[in-house]
Amino acid sequence: MSIQLDREITQDLERAARLEWLETNGLGGWAGTTVAGLNSRRSHGLLVAATPAGRQVLLSRLDETLHVDGGSFDLGCNQFPGTIAPQGFQHLASFTQDLFPVFEYEAGGVRLRKTVAAVDGENTTLVLYEVLEAPGPFILSLRPFIAARDLEALASANGEISQEISFADGTLRLHPYASTPEVFLLVPGAEFHSQPQWWYRFEYEADRRRGFDFQEDLWTPGLFGRELGAGDRFGVIVSTGSPAGRDAFVLFAKEQKRREKILHALPVQDSIARFLGLAADSFLIRKGSAVVAGYPWSGEDSREALIALPGLCLVTGRHDEARKILKTLSKTSKDPWLFVASWKYLQATGDEAFVRGTLLPALRKIQIEETGALGYNALRILSELETRLGDPVEAIHLAKQAKAVQKSFQETVQAEEVLALSLPFPILPKARAVRLLEGLTRLYTPAGLDGQAWLLGPYMTALVRVNGAAGKKQARKVIEALELGSLSNLYGAEPRAINVAEVLRAYVEDVGGEEAKRERKAKV
Repeated sequence: MSIQLDREITQDLERAARLEWLETNGLGGWAGTTVAGLNSRRSHGLLVAATPAGRQVLLSRLDETLHVDGGSFDLGCNQFPGTIAPQGFQHLASFTQDLFPVFEYEAGGVRLRKTVAAVDGENTTLVLYEVLEAPGPFILSLRPFIAARDLEALASANGEISQEISFADGTLRLHPYASTPEVFLLVPGAEFHSQPQWWYRFEYEADRRRGFDFQEDLWTPGLFGRELGAGDRFGVIVSTGSPAGRDAFVLFAKEQKRREKILHALPVQDSIARFLGLAADSFLIRKGSAVVAGYPWSGEDSREALIALPGLCLVTGRHDEARKILKTLSKTSKDPWLFVASWKYLQATGDEAFVRGTLLPALRKIQIEETGALGYNALRILSELETRLGDPVEAIHLAKQAKAVQKSFQETVQAEEVLALSLPFPILPKARAVRLLEGLTRLYTPAGLDGQAWLLGPYMTALVRVNGAAGKKQARKVIEALELGSLSNLYGAEPRAINVAEVLRAYVEDVGGEEAKRERKAKV
């Protein structure tokens, strides 16, 4: 499923500035802003790098201008006090989000395609330009704006920023402050005109509406210029590492292949699964085997990582990454969701050796104080694991404890009690489950269950479990009513791992993935 926006939306600033795209790099960094190209949050930027000192907005933006037959057409878009200047969204003919965000501009007889891609495993952003049509030769100029600050800060004009600029072999090299990494911009075949200066009072409207400070000064080192014609293409590399000897299109092809491989591994090959599967990838951090709870502000959260793990890693076939994450979390987490994640891992992989040697000892150390469905499932899972891989006598004792929890469980119509119908071991008999589901359905909206988007996954699981074939049809309607972009990387609020992961898990396991589910059962 690709998102396609035509000029009716892209040239409507109010609408295009509410839609945001996000490209993540597998380290916790990203590139992202609004479809209009207007930075509306301090977290927007073309290179937001994950550094030892935290995430830093290095390159805020790269504004393009077309110079055609004596006329100039600005493609960038900025907000200053009382005005939007320039208004490049007026030339944005379309926006498409599939594997990557793609923009097509039309101005002065030129049709220009721009694709943005974050490179996995490094703080590098690619900006690829292709000239689809042109009346003749023209100049494309690029002006970079440097923020060089922590994610939560705002930059102000100052005399401390380094004015040293090195440009050779198409590469601009900057080191704004001692506390930030170097920044490299490779613009092949371009000339560079040094014009170091501060631009003042960029405004971030979304931050203003939320009551935050919203004005920032940005520094520009100068202007790139390159002559182009119909059929030409060139790729810009923005990175914290030297781009010497690298080609943007080669890097892009490698990243494209990586993403296609992720999609090919999905057990369900329809547009919804592919869309969510690609979104799930953005929350996985390769270095340190971790999960980002959400963008832009959230870091790592062990509870949310455990809830999200089945959707991010298991239904997507990324079992090695699931194992690494569980190995890391089993050393520190005492959360009852570790039981559920461990059980799901065993179901998906049949990896008894890892569960017996690493996860079961960790689970034994957790004091199960949780009541209700989650506590019951923790006890049932530990009992099943002891029966299968450990101490059968202890398994009997745990099963008795689980029965006691089940007996004392009181049915309540609360959103979180959807877990009573969706966790691996249902706690309620069928008649009570039907009544609880009826109450939960009254809390359902396309935005979530009782306002919580991640509970849509458990809700779809509950629909299928309780209502069978009819429930599967109901769950499909939930998916159809859901704005998938609001969960993932085209968003108006902070996208969260558990939102994407739980909807994807339920879709594959319960709604759209019967064949995949049978294959997983055959492994166990």
